[in-house]
Amino acid sequence: MSFESVDERTQGLIEDDYYTLLNLDRNATPEEIRDAYKKASRIYHPDKHTDPVLKKQAEILFTKTKKAYEVLIDPHKRAIYDALGVKGLETEGWELVQRTKTPYEIREEFERLERERQERRLQQRANPRGNITIGINATDLFESYDDEYEEDDYIEEGGFSFPNLEISSMEIDQSLDAPLTTKDTLSLTGNLQNKNGIGGGAFATSLRHVSSPTSWSEYQFTAGHGPLFGIKWFRYLTKRSFCTITGLCHYKSGELTPGIEVVLYRHLDKNLEGFVTWKFGLESCVNTTVVWKNSKHAVISRIQFGIPNTFISMSYTRNLPFNDTKIKCGIKGGFFGAIVEYGWETRISQHSIAGTTMSIGTTSGVSCKLRLKRANQTYTFSILLSEIIIPSPIFYGTLVPIAAYFCAKSIVIDPYNEAEKEKELRKAKQENAVELIVRKREAEAAIALMSETYYRNVNSEKAKSGLIIEKAIYGSIKTISIILENPSEESSPSQLDGIHDVTIPTQCLVQNSNLILHSASKSNLPGFYDPCFGEDKGLLIRYKFKNDDHLIVINDDEKLKIPSQNHNVRSNF
Repeated sequence: MSFESVDERTQGLIEDDYYTLLNLDRNATPEEIRDAYKKASRIYHPDKHTDPVLKKQAEILFTKTKKAYEVLIDPHKRAIYDALGVKGLETEGWELVQRTKTPYEIREEFERLERERQERRLQQRANPRGNITIGINATDLFESYDDEYEEDDYIEEGGFSFPNLEISSMEIDQSLDAPLTTKDTLSLTGNLQNKNGIGGGAFATSLRHVSSPTSWSEYQFTAGHGPLFGIKWFRYLTKRSFCTITGLCHYKSGELTPGIEVVLYRHLDKNLEGFVTWKFGLESCVNTTVVWKNSKHAVISRIQFGIPNTFISMSYTRNLPFNDTKIKCGIKGGFFGAIVEYGWETRISQHSIAGTTMSIGTTSGVSCKLRLKRANQTYTFSILLSEIIIPSPIFYGTLVPIAAYFCAKSIVIDPYNEAEKEKELRKAKQENAVELIVRKREAEAAIALMSETYYRNVNSEKAKSGLIIEKAIYGSIKTISIILENPSEESSPSQLDGIHDVTIPTQCLVQNSNLILHSASKSNLPGFYDPCFGEDKGLLIRYKFKNDDHLIVINDDEKLKIPSQNHNVRSNF
């Protein structure tokens, strides 16, 4: 179950990281949260400053710090924040929700609340969806015929002939959702199909009415191949289970045929779901489906008993950690024989997904299915390569789509995506322009407020030959690399683009001759801001410990603990 859970107007906007703001690990204990808040309060509390300008700046930063503390110290708010970020805290309705404990349960509640919010908001626009499926018979590519007459004709025509490829079928589905009220939605669906020269079509309309947060009903009518009337009812039985009941009545050739379908769903465990489907009338069968899935793997097993569709199947999907890529394989066996399938799909742009599936069946032969999904439109090309199982169509059907994808990726897809990334970055910079200016001013104000703490910290560390931050620079990793190659540039980093001097705030984070920065973007640390939005960032720290010089450069989201003997400049040369 997935949907767009973030309002389009807030996508790409910068959010505060409450953990980083207090320099805390995400597993911080309540005691650590209180200590971090107390330390920040000693710097930002308005009563600590008498200068009117500094006092006003302190009020802003103290309010921000206090908000982070109040969220993290409250287990319920913290669970919401951990699962959903700031946007989850801003969702209406949490006060009516039982105080669940796990992020998983919080996310479930958020999805339900978000659906209700979207219904109340009611986007006054249609939601078109479409599918175009084309069947292609390409058996002439791999299956040769030993007919003597055809061979003579082939020779007389010059010894060369193009293989015969024919479009054997085509199907077009298009649907449209039209919200009428906050509780009623009208759907219109059209279908056209043609197979082996015989065509047909159907038109369907349905009205869905949401009667409560836990139930809805739908009334259906279909014209084409005889009128069909249906009523569908959905209801949550518990937080982990629901039921749908569909009643159908089909009139064709003077006969009235009723039908019924019942689906029961149960969330069995954290990663386990189960479905039981019973159909009678228009189609009679019993189907049991069990789904096990997590962030990386998914296994679906299904058993169905019916006439003539009795089968058992199992499929496995592996999510790879790049470009939303998935690899799939499965096997299905029944009265029709056995079918083995394998394939992959990957995201080729923000709104487009491409994939291919090879199917090898004892009675269906060898076929390759190419699919392109663009927004809400799906284009499918089902290519029959051979009516019998032979190696060549399996080999070429597997490798050719992969080779074609990588060629298209290097020539078309990657250049297009790079251009889109640049476009999105420019858009994000425009959307966040004001916020970036505000954060820069807050960082400068925080540094001004830290001056007293900074000098006290430095004097304390000098007295025991402890940890002294001589220079800390945050920002563009490219600029930091230039500074490392030309140390003279380090003396005037303000003249370089995309970096920010964070020596003072970094020293203020030192406690008992130790500095720990956690695995998160450093741009949310007190006194830090993002000076090169959209670029790769890093942090350079040159420090003294026990009067020895040390130097370290880390990536923006890398964890850091100093001092360390590995950073000693003398031992590295």
